[in-house]
Amino acid sequence: MAYDDLRSFLRTLEGEGQLLRVTEEVAPEPDLAAAANAAGRIGEGAPALWFDNVTGFTDARITMNVHGSWRNHALALGLPVGTSVKDQVEEFARRWDDFPVAPERRPDAPWAQNTLDGEDVDLFKILPLFRLNDGDGGFYLDKAAVVSRDPEDPDDFGKQNVGTYRLEVKGRNKLGMQPVPMHDVALHLRKAEEKGEDLPIAITLGNEPVISVVAGMPMAYDQSEYEMAGALRGAPEPIATAPLTGFDVPWGSEVVLEGVIEGRKREIEGPFGEFTGHYSGGRNMTVVRIDKVSYRTNPVFESLYIGMPWTEVDYLIGPNTCVPLLKQLRAEYPEVQAVNAMYTHGLLVIISTKKRYGGFAKAVGMRAMTTPHGLGYVKTVIMVDEDVDPFNLPQVMWALSAKVNPAGDLVNIPNLSVLELDPASEPAGITNKLIIDATTPVDPDRRGNFSTPAKDLPETKEWTARLQSMLAAAR
Repeated sequence: MAYDDLRSFLRTLEGEGQLLRVTEEVAPEPDLAAAANAAGRIGEGAPALWFDNVTGFTDARITMNVHGSWRNHALALGLPVGTSVKDQVEEFARRWDDFPVAPERRPDAPWAQNTLDGEDVDLFKILPLFRLNDGDGGFYLDKAAVVSRDPEDPDDFGKQNVGTYRLEVKGRNKLGMQPVPMHDVALHLRKAEEKGEDLPIAITLGNEPVISVVAGMPMAYDQSEYEMAGALRGAPEPIATAPLTGFDVPWGSEVVLEGVIEGRKREIEGPFGEFTGHYSGGRNMTVVRIDKVSYRTNPVFESLYIGMPWTEVDYLIGPNTCVPLLKQLRAEYPEVQAVNAMYTHGLLVIISTKKRYGGFAKAVGMRAMTTPHGLGYVKTVIMVDEDVDPFNLPQVMWALSAKVNPAGDLVNIPNLSVLELDPASEPAGITNKLIIDATTPVDPDRRGNFSTPAKDLPETKEWTARLQSMLAAAR
Protein backbone atom coordinates (compact mmCIF):
# COMPACT_ATOMS: atom_id res chain seq x y z
CA MET A 1 0.00 0.00 0.00
CA ALA A 2 1.31 3.46 -0.93
CA TYR A 3 0.54 6.31 1.47
CA ASP A 4 -0.08 9.78 0.07
CA ASP A 5 0.24 11.64 3.36
CA LEU A 6 1.43 11.22 6.93
CA ARG A 7 -2.09 10.90 8.34
CA SER A 8 -3.00 7.84 6.30
CA PHE A 9 0.21 6.15 7.44
CA LEU A 10 -0.54 6.98 11.07
CA ARG A 11 -3.95 5.35 10.68
CA THR A 12 -2.29 2.17 9.41
CA LEU A 13 0.21 2.21 12.27
CA GLU A 14 -2.64 2.52 14.75
CA GLY A 15 -4.55 -0.33 13.09
CA GLU A 16 -1.46 -2.53 13.38
CA GLY A 17 -0.92 -1.65 17.03
CA GLN A 18 2.14 0.44 16.10
CA LEU A 19 0.87 3.87 17.24
CA LEU A 20 0.66 4.68 20.94
CA ARG A 21 -1.50 7.66 21.95
CA VAL A 22 -0.18 9.33 25.10
CA THR A 23 -3.30 10.86 26.61
CA GLU A 24 -2.01 12.29 29.89
CA GLU A 25 -0.60 15.80 29.96
CA VAL A 26 3.15 15.95 29.32
CA ALA A 27 5.72 18.74 29.38
CA PRO A 28 7.25 19.74 26.04
CA GLU A 29 10.69 19.44 27.66
CA PRO A 30 11.92 16.92 28.55
CA ASP A 31 8.94 14.58 28.13
CA LEU A 32 8.47 14.62 24.34
CA ALA A 33 12.07 13.86 23.45
CA ALA A 34 12.55 11.57 26.45
CA ALA A 35 9.57 9.46 25.38
CA ALA A 36 10.93 9.15 21.85
CA ASN A 37 14.38 8.36 23.27
CA ALA A 38 12.80 5.65 25.44
CA ALA A 39 11.05 4.13 22.41
CA GLY A 40 14.49 3.20 21.10
CA ARG A 41 15.33 1.46 24.37
CA ILE A 42 12.29 -0.79 24.84
CA GLY A 43 13.25 -3.36 22.24
CA GLU A 44 12.19 -4.27 18.72
CA GLY A 45 8.68 -3.35 17.64
CA ALA A 46 8.55 0.09 19.28
CA PRO A 47 5.50 2.11 18.20
CA ALA A 48 5.12 5.61 16.86
CA LEU A 49 4.03 8.09 19.54
CA TRP A 50 1.20 10.63 19.44
CA PHE A 51 0.84 13.59 21.80
CA ASP A 52 -2.02 16.11 21.84
CA ASN A 53 -2.02 17.14 25.51
CA VAL A 54 1.18 19.14 25.94
CA THR A 55 1.65 21.78 28.62
CA GLY A 56 1.79 25.27 27.15
CA PHE A 57 0.36 24.34 23.77
CA THR A 58 -3.36 24.89 23.28
CA ASP A 59 -3.77 22.97 20.01
CA ALA A 60 -0.75 20.75 19.35
CA ARG A 61 -0.66 17.43 17.52
CA ILE A 62 2.84 15.98 17.74
CA THR A 63 4.03 12.61 16.45
CA MET A 64 7.45 11.04 16.97
CA ASN A 65 9.20 7.73 16.29
CA VAL A 66 7.10 7.22 13.14
CA HIS A 67 9.87 5.17 11.47
CA GLY A 68 11.33 4.02 14.78
CA SER A 69 11.23 0.22 14.48
CA TRP A 70 11.63 -2.40 11.78
CA ARG A 71 7.90 -3.06 12.07
CA ASN A 72 7.10 0.56 11.25
CA HIS A 73 9.74 0.64 8.51
CA ALA A 74 8.18 -2.42 6.89
CA LEU A 75 4.73 -0.84 6.96
CA ALA A 76 6.13 2.36 5.41
CA LEU A 77 7.24 0.26 2.42
CA GLY A 78 3.88 -1.53 2.27
CA LEU A 79 5.39 -4.80 3.53
CA PRO A 80 3.97 -7.17 6.16
CA VAL A 81 4.63 -5.86 9.64
CA GLY A 82 6.90 -8.80 10.55
CA THR A 83 9.21 -8.63 7.51
CA SER A 84 12.81 -9.29 8.60
CA VAL A 85 15.51 -6.64 8.28
CA LYS A 86 17.39 -8.64 5.65
CA ASP A 87 14.21 -9.16 3.62
CA GLN A 88 13.39 -5.44 3.86
CA VAL A 89 16.81 -4.56 2.48
CA GLU A 90 16.48 -7.14 -0.32
CA GLU A 91 13.03 -5.83 -1.26
CA PHE A 92 14.39 -2.28 -1.16
CA ALA A 93 17.10 -3.35 -3.60
CA ARG A 94 14.57 -5.08 -5.87
CA ARG A 95 12.39 -1.98 -6.04
CA TRP A 96 15.43 0.17 -6.75
CA ASP A 97 15.59 -1.58 -10.12
CA ASP A 98 12.16 -0.11 -10.98
CA PHE A 99 13.62 3.42 -10.89
CA PRO A 100 12.55 5.79 -12.36
CA VAL A 101 8.80 5.99 -11.77
CA ALA A 102 7.49 9.39 -12.88
CA PRO A 103 5.57 11.34 -10.21
CA GLU A 104 1.94 12.37 -10.48
CA ARG A 105 1.12 16.08 -10.22
CA ARG A 106 -2.10 16.69 -8.32
CA PRO A 107 -4.22 19.77 -7.62
CA ASP A 108 -5.75 20.83 -4.29
CA ALA A 109 -2.86 19.92 -2.02
CA PRO A 110 -4.06 19.80 1.59
CA TRP A 111 -1.19 22.04 2.70
CA ALA A 112 -2.71 24.88 0.60
CA GLN A 113 -5.66 25.26 3.00
CA ASN A 114 -3.99 28.09 4.94
CA THR A 115 -1.27 30.60 4.05
CA LEU A 116 0.80 33.31 5.70
CA ASP A 117 3.03 35.77 3.81
CA GLY A 118 5.75 38.26 4.55
CA GLU A 119 5.42 39.99 7.91
CA ASP A 120 2.61 37.65 8.92
CA VAL A 121 4.94 34.64 8.97
CA ASP A 122 5.52 33.47 12.54
CA LEU A 123 6.81 29.92 12.91
CA PHE A 124 6.24 29.99 16.67
CA LYS A 125 2.49 30.38 16.15
CA ILE A 126 2.25 27.47 13.69
CA LEU A 127 4.71 24.89 15.02
CA PRO A 128 4.80 23.39 18.55
CA LEU A 129 8.54 23.67 19.02
CA PHE A 130 10.65 21.97 21.69
CA ARG A 131 14.27 20.97 22.20
CA LEU A 132 15.34 17.39 21.53
CA ASN A 133 18.42 17.18 23.78
CA ASP A 134 19.15 19.38 26.76
CA GLY A 135 22.37 20.70 25.23
CA ASP A 136 20.78 21.79 21.95
CA GLY A 137 21.28 25.45 21.10
CA GLY A 138 17.63 25.92 20.17
CA PHE A 139 14.54 24.40 18.59
CA TYR A 140 15.21 22.15 15.59
CA LEU A 141 13.25 20.90 12.60
CA ASP A 142 15.05 17.62 12.07
CA LYS A 143 12.68 15.61 9.87
CA ALA A 144 11.97 18.13 7.13
CA ALA A 145 12.46 17.58 3.41
CA VAL A 146 14.35 20.50 1.87
CA VAL A 147 13.79 21.10 -1.86
CA SER A 148 16.28 23.10 -3.96
CA ARG A 149 17.20 23.42 -7.64
CA ASP A 150 20.45 23.76 -9.54
CA PRO A 151 20.74 27.51 -10.29
CA GLU A 152 22.57 26.72 -13.53
CA ASP A 153 19.98 24.20 -14.71
CA PRO A 154 16.74 24.91 -12.82
CA ASP A 155 14.50 23.12 -15.31
CA ASP A 156 16.28 19.76 -14.96
CA PHE A 157 13.86 17.74 -12.86
CA GLY A 158 16.53 15.22 -11.88
CA LYS A 159 18.84 17.89 -10.48
CA GLN A 160 16.11 19.16 -8.17
CA ASN A 161 17.20 17.91 -4.77
CA VAL A 162 15.05 16.67 -1.90
CA GLY A 163 17.22 16.23 1.18
CA THR A 164 17.11 16.20 4.96
CA TYR A 165 19.22 18.83 6.72
CA ARG A 166 19.05 20.09 10.28
CA LEU A 167 17.22 23.40 10.67
CA GLU A 168 17.41 25.58 13.79
CA VAL A 169 14.48 27.94 14.36
CA LYS A 170 16.14 31.28 15.14
CA GLY A 171 13.26 33.73 14.76
CA ARG A 172 9.69 34.07 13.59
CA ASN A 173 10.81 33.79 9.94
CA LYS A 174 14.46 32.76 10.26
CA LEU A 175 16.19 29.38 10.33
CA GLY A 176 19.80 28.29 10.58
CA MET A 177 20.68 25.47 8.19
CA GLN A 178 23.70 23.21 7.92
CA PRO A 179 24.40 22.21 4.30
CA VAL A 180 26.89 19.33 4.55
CA PRO A 181 29.50 19.94 1.79
CA MET A 182 29.05 16.43 0.34
CA HIS A 183 25.31 16.95 -0.21
CA ASP A 184 23.52 18.39 -3.22
CA VAL A 185 22.08 21.47 -1.53
CA ALA A 186 25.64 22.64 -0.76
CA LEU A 187 26.47 22.43 -4.46
CA HIS A 188 23.32 24.37 -5.33
CA LEU A 189 24.22 27.03 -2.75
CA ARG A 190 27.78 27.35 -4.03
CA LYS A 191 26.53 27.94 -7.56
CA ALA A 192 24.03 30.55 -6.36
CA GLU A 193 26.61 32.39 -4.28
CA GLU A 194 29.10 32.40 -7.16
CA LYS A 195 26.42 34.27 -9.12
CA GLY A 196 25.82 36.64 -6.19
CA GLU A 197 22.31 35.29 -5.62
CA ASP A 198 20.20 33.82 -2.85
CA LEU A 199 19.16 30.17 -3.20
CA PRO A 200 15.37 29.63 -3.20
CA ILE A 201 14.23 26.61 -1.19
CA ALA A 202 11.04 24.92 -0.04
CA ILE A 203 10.90 23.05 3.26
CA THR A 204 8.17 20.47 3.84
CA LEU A 205 7.15 19.06 7.22
CA GLY A 206 4.99 16.05 8.03
CA ASN A 207 5.55 14.05 4.86
CA GLU A 208 4.36 10.68 3.63
CA PRO A 209 6.74 8.00 4.96
CA VAL A 210 8.69 7.08 1.81
CA ILE A 211 9.76 10.66 1.05
CA SER A 212 11.29 10.77 4.52
CA VAL A 213 13.28 7.64 3.60
CA VAL A 214 14.38 8.93 0.20
CA ALA A 215 15.34 12.42 1.48
CA GLY A 216 18.16 10.84 3.50
CA MET A 217 19.27 8.50 0.73
CA PRO A 218 22.60 8.85 -1.14
CA MET A 219 21.71 9.09 -4.83
CA ALA A 220 23.41 10.37 -7.97
CA TYR A 221 23.25 14.15 -8.45
CA ASP A 222 20.86 13.96 -11.39
CA GLN A 223 18.60 11.23 -9.99
CA SER A 224 15.19 12.44 -8.84
CA GLU A 225 14.13 11.60 -5.31
CA TYR A 226 10.50 11.74 -6.44
CA GLU A 227 11.16 9.16 -9.15
CA MET A 228 12.92 6.96 -6.61
CA ALA A 229 10.04 7.37 -4.16
CA GLY A 230 7.69 6.12 -6.88
CA ALA A 231 9.82 3.01 -7.36
CA LEU A 232 9.92 2.28 -3.62
CA ARG A 233 6.20 2.97 -3.14
CA GLY A 234 5.17 0.94 -6.15
CA ALA A 235 3.06 3.91 -7.24
CA PRO A 236 3.81 7.43 -8.57
CA GLU A 237 4.76 9.92 -5.88
CA PRO A 238 2.05 12.64 -5.67
CA ILE A 239 3.54 16.13 -5.98
CA ALA A 240 2.21 19.67 -6.19
CA THR A 241 3.63 23.06 -7.15
CA ALA A 242 4.71 25.30 -4.29
CA PRO A 243 3.13 28.74 -4.88
CA LEU A 244 6.10 31.04 -4.18
CA THR A 245 9.11 29.13 -5.54
CA GLY A 246 7.30 27.03 -8.13
CA PHE A 247 9.19 24.01 -6.82
CA ASP A 248 7.82 20.48 -6.80
CA VAL A 249 6.90 19.46 -3.26
CA PRO A 250 5.11 16.43 -1.79
CA TRP A 251 1.35 16.75 -2.29
CA GLY A 252 0.45 15.39 1.13
CA SER A 253 2.75 17.44 3.40
CA GLU A 254 1.38 19.04 6.55
CA VAL A 255 3.37 22.30 6.25
CA VAL A 256 5.32 23.94 3.41
CA LEU A 257 7.79 26.76 4.15
CA GLU A 258 9.18 28.76 1.23
CA GLY A 259 11.98 31.29 1.15
CA VAL A 260 15.69 31.59 0.42
CA ILE A 261 19.08 30.72 1.81
CA GLU A 262 20.53 34.21 1.98
CA GLY A 263 23.67 34.32 -0.14
CA ARG A 264 27.01 34.80 1.62
CA LYS A 265 25.34 35.27 5.00
CA ARG A 266 26.43 33.15 7.95
CA GLU A 267 25.50 33.09 11.63
CA ILE A 268 26.27 30.80 14.55
CA GLU A 269 24.12 27.66 14.47
CA GLY A 270 24.15 24.88 17.05
CA PRO A 271 25.10 23.02 19.13
CA PHE A 272 22.92 20.02 18.32
CA GLY A 273 22.82 16.39 19.46
CA GLU A 274 23.58 14.70 16.13
CA PHE A 275 23.04 11.28 14.51
CA THR A 276 26.61 10.40 15.49
CA GLY A 277 25.47 10.22 19.12
CA HIS A 278 27.53 13.32 19.98
CA TYR A 279 26.89 17.05 20.06
CA SER A 280 28.31 19.09 17.25
CA GLY A 281 29.28 22.54 18.44
CA GLY A 282 28.22 25.93 17.19
CA ARG A 283 29.51 26.87 13.74
CA ASN A 284 28.93 29.65 11.24
CA MET A 285 26.14 28.30 9.05
CA THR A 286 23.71 29.56 6.46
CA VAL A 287 20.64 31.68 7.23
CA VAL A 288 17.23 30.87 5.77
CA ARG A 289 14.53 33.55 5.44
CA ILE A 290 10.98 32.23 5.26
CA ASP A 291 8.69 34.38 3.10
CA LYS A 292 5.62 32.15 2.81
CA VAL A 293 4.02 29.42 4.90
CA SER A 294 1.29 27.08 3.66
CA TYR A 295 -0.23 24.62 6.08
CA ARG A 296 -2.95 22.11 6.50
CA THR A 297 -5.77 22.92 8.91
CA ASN A 298 -4.82 21.51 12.33
CA PRO A 299 -1.36 20.44 11.13
CA VAL A 300 0.42 17.43 12.58
CA PHE A 301 3.98 18.25 13.66
CA GLU A 302 6.42 15.39 13.10
CA SER A 303 9.84 15.26 14.72
CA LEU A 304 12.40 12.59 15.56
CA TYR A 305 14.74 12.10 18.48
CA ILE A 306 18.44 11.81 17.69
CA GLY A 307 21.05 10.48 20.09
CA MET A 308 23.03 7.36 20.92
CA PRO A 309 21.79 4.54 18.62
CA TRP A 310 19.44 3.04 18.11
CA THR A 311 16.94 5.83 17.64
CA GLU A 312 14.43 6.53 14.88
CA VAL A 313 17.06 8.05 12.60
CA ASP A 314 18.95 4.75 12.48
CA TYR A 315 15.91 2.91 11.14
CA LEU A 316 15.24 5.78 8.76
CA ILE A 317 18.68 5.90 7.14
CA GLY A 318 19.73 2.23 7.48
CA PRO A 319 18.41 0.41 4.41
CA ASN A 320 18.50 3.57 2.31
CA THR A 321 22.28 3.66 2.83
CA CYS A 322 22.86 -0.06 2.30
CA VAL A 323 21.16 -0.33 -1.08
CA PRO A 324 22.84 2.53 -3.00
CA LEU A 325 26.26 1.27 -1.91
CA LEU A 326 25.31 -2.28 -2.88
CA LYS A 327 24.15 -1.19 -6.34
CA GLN A 328 27.18 1.00 -6.98
CA LEU A 329 29.67 -1.66 -5.90
CA ARG A 330 27.93 -4.53 -7.66
CA ALA A 331 27.89 -2.57 -10.95
CA GLU A 332 31.68 -2.80 -10.99
CA TYR A 333 32.23 -5.90 -8.86
CA PRO A 334 29.43 -8.44 -9.40
CA GLU A 335 31.10 -10.63 -6.78
CA VAL A 336 29.68 -8.36 -4.02
CA GLN A 337 26.90 -10.25 -2.24
CA ALA A 338 25.51 -7.86 0.39
CA VAL A 339 26.26 -4.54 2.10
CA ASN A 340 25.36 -3.64 5.68
CA ALA A 341 25.74 0.13 6.11
CA MET A 342 23.26 0.44 8.98
CA TYR A 343 25.70 2.03 11.38
CA THR A 344 25.72 5.82 11.70
CA HIS A 345 24.74 6.43 8.06
CA GLY A 346 27.56 4.21 6.83
CA LEU A 347 30.50 5.51 8.85
CA LEU A 348 31.05 1.77 9.33
CA VAL A 349 30.16 -0.68 6.53
CA ILE A 350 30.27 -4.49 6.40
CA ILE A 351 30.57 -6.01 2.91
CA SER A 352 30.41 -9.69 1.91
CA THR A 353 32.02 -10.68 -1.38
CA LYS A 354 33.45 -13.50 -3.39
CA LYS A 355 37.09 -13.05 -4.39
CA ARG A 356 38.65 -13.27 -7.84
CA TYR A 357 42.20 -13.37 -6.48
CA GLY A 358 44.29 -12.40 -3.48
CA GLY A 359 43.83 -8.78 -2.38
CA PHE A 360 40.46 -8.49 -4.12
CA ALA A 361 38.47 -7.86 -0.92
CA LYS A 362 40.70 -4.94 0.04
CA ALA A 363 40.16 -3.40 -3.41
CA VAL A 364 36.39 -3.61 -2.94
CA GLY A 365 36.77 -1.92 0.44
CA MET A 366 38.75 0.92 -1.09
CA ARG A 367 36.12 1.37 -3.79
CA ALA A 368 33.40 1.65 -1.15
CA MET A 369 35.31 4.59 0.32
CA THR A 370 35.36 6.40 -3.03
CA THR A 371 31.69 6.11 -3.92
CA PRO A 372 29.81 9.44 -3.73
CA HIS A 373 28.49 8.55 -0.28
CA GLY A 374 31.72 6.90 0.79
CA LEU A 375 33.72 10.09 0.28
CA GLY A 376 31.91 11.70 3.17
CA TYR A 377 30.94 8.76 5.33
CA VAL A 378 32.54 5.32 4.82
CA LYS A 379 35.34 5.44 7.38
CA THR A 380 35.72 1.80 8.40
CA VAL A 381 35.02 -1.18 6.12
CA ILE A 382 34.88 -4.77 7.33
CA MET A 383 35.20 -7.25 4.44
CA VAL A 384 33.79 -10.77 4.93
CA ASP A 385 33.40 -13.86 2.76
CA GLU A 386 30.31 -14.57 0.68
CA ASP A 387 29.08 -17.20 3.16
CA VAL A 388 29.07 -14.67 6.03
CA ASP A 389 25.86 -12.68 6.39
CA PRO A 390 26.91 -9.05 7.07
CA PHE A 391 23.59 -8.49 8.88
CA ASN A 392 24.35 -11.36 11.27
CA LEU A 393 26.71 -9.73 13.75
CA PRO A 394 27.72 -13.01 15.50
CA GLN A 395 28.93 -14.30 12.13
CA VAL A 396 30.78 -11.03 11.49
CA MET A 397 32.42 -11.18 14.90
CA TRP A 398 33.45 -14.78 14.18
CA ALA A 399 35.09 -13.66 10.94
CA LEU A 400 36.90 -10.86 12.77
CA SER A 401 38.10 -13.16 15.52
CA ALA A 402 39.10 -16.15 13.36
CA LYS A 403 40.29 -14.70 10.04
CA VAL A 404 42.03 -11.40 10.79
CA ASN A 405 45.80 -11.24 11.16
CA PRO A 406 46.63 -7.59 11.91
CA ALA A 407 50.02 -8.05 10.22
CA GLY A 408 48.43 -8.05 6.77
CA ASP A 409 44.69 -7.57 7.06
CA LEU A 410 44.50 -3.96 8.24
CA VAL A 411 44.82 -1.14 5.70
CA ASN A 412 45.08 2.33 7.25
CA ILE A 413 44.71 5.15 4.71
CA PRO A 414 45.57 8.62 6.04
CA ASN A 415 44.06 12.06 5.47
CA LEU A 416 40.83 11.29 3.64
CA SER A 417 37.59 13.24 3.63
CA VAL A 418 34.70 12.67 6.02
CA LEU A 419 31.78 14.87 7.00
CA GLU A 420 32.68 17.46 9.61
CA LEU A 421 30.08 16.06 12.02
CA ASP A 422 32.23 12.95 12.57
CA PRO A 423 33.39 13.57 16.15
CA ALA A 424 36.58 11.53 15.65
CA SER A 425 37.83 13.56 12.68
CA GLU A 426 40.87 15.78 13.28
CA PRO A 427 40.79 18.42 11.94
CA ALA A 428 37.03 18.35 11.39
CA GLY A 429 36.38 16.80 7.98
CA ILE A 430 39.67 14.87 7.75
CA THR A 431 40.24 11.32 8.99
CA ASN A 432 42.21 8.15 8.46
CA LYS A 433 40.13 5.33 6.99
CA LEU A 434 40.47 1.65 7.79
CA ILE A 435 39.82 -1.57 5.88
CA ILE A 436 39.64 -4.76 7.94
CA ASP A 437 39.95 -7.78 5.66
CA ALA A 438 38.18 -10.64 7.45
CA THR A 439 37.96 -12.81 4.34
CA THR A 440 39.69 -16.13 3.69
CA PRO A 441 42.92 -15.59 1.73
CA VAL A 442 42.93 -16.97 -1.84
CA ASP A 443 45.76 -17.41 -4.35
CA PRO A 444 48.25 -15.94 -4.65
CA ASP A 445 47.73 -14.92 -1.00
CA ARG A 446 48.50 -18.12 0.94
CA ARG A 447 48.59 -16.82 4.54
CA GLY A 448 46.98 -18.74 7.40
CA ASN A 449 45.56 -22.23 7.77
CA PHE A 450 42.05 -22.13 6.37
CA SER A 451 42.00 -25.30 4.28
CA THR A 452 39.29 -27.18 6.22
CA PRO A 453 36.36 -24.90 7.07
CA ALA A 454 33.28 -26.15 8.93
CA LYS A 455 30.18 -25.24 6.96
CA ASP A 456 26.45 -25.53 7.61
CA LEU A 457 25.08 -29.00 6.96
CA PRO A 458 23.24 -29.30 3.64
CA GLU A 459 19.91 -29.82 5.42
CA THR A 460 20.26 -26.72 7.64
CA LYS A 461 18.43 -24.35 5.30
CA GLU A 462 15.45 -26.70 5.05
CA TRP A 463 15.35 -27.18 8.82
CA THR A 464 15.54 -23.42 9.39
CA ALA A 465 12.38 -22.95 7.34
CA ARG A 466 10.66 -25.86 9.11
CA LEU A 467 11.46 -24.54 12.58
CA GLN A 468 10.34 -21.01 11.69
CA SER A 469 7.06 -22.40 10.37
CA MET A 470 6.52 -24.47 13.52
CA LEU A 471 7.22 -21.51 15.78
CA ALA A 472 4.84 -19.26 13.84
CA ALA A 473 2.07 -21.86 14.09
CA ALA A 474 2.60 -22.20 17.84
CA ARG A 475 2.23 -18.45 18.54
